[in-house]
Amino acid sequence: MNTTLRKSILGIAGLTAAAGLAAGPLNHATSSNEPTPITPIAAVQADKPDMGTLLPHGTPSNQSHVDLNDEQVGNVKAIIAATKKAGMDERAAVVSIATALQESKLENLGHLGDRNDHDSQGLFQQRPSSGWGTVEQITDPEYSTLAFLKGLKQVDGWQDMPLTQAAQTVQVSAYPDHYAQWEQQAADLVAEHWTS
Repeated sequence: MNTTLRKSILGIAGLTAAAGLAAGPLNHATSSNEPTPITPIAAVQADKPDMGTLLPHGTPSNQSHVDLNDEQVGNVKAIIAATKKAGMDERAAVVSIATALQESKLENLGHLGDRNDHDSQGLFQQRPSSGWGTVEQITDPEYSTLAFLKGLKQVDGWQDMPLTQAAQTVQVSAYPDHYAQWEQQAADLVAEHWTS
């Protein structure tokens, strides 16, 4: 064998051995020959709610949708935070957000003058004269959400009811079926913001 060929073969063998030593510890976990556990680079968020939880009865037909501005998205986040503070789940947030979408399009409304429904104000159009709280309280997103959720907790079996029935039992609206049209958008908003 000529010297050049021998040096080439020995050089390749040396590189292979060095590469094996360098890679060796990565392939051998312990002396028991157990495989090395793979550490994920990015974890998947496990606590993001799924649509089956958010829409247990499926999506009603004839859904409505409004594009939200920053203030409205802030109100969504306030409703979700209040729902968590009340110790309630994602479905309660869906019911709350759908209700606020119907009542105010997620705008924290003050008194609207001639366009006001009696003395209704805030996200949920709650009325001071009906015992929901003062004007200052019901125009506070956290307070108004907690007041709505307190009413929802008093509805036996609300978790198993269609959204519009649960919302109507609390709100006593002149338009009891209108809450259902916001269920999909409310579920989408909870899915997007529950963990943010």
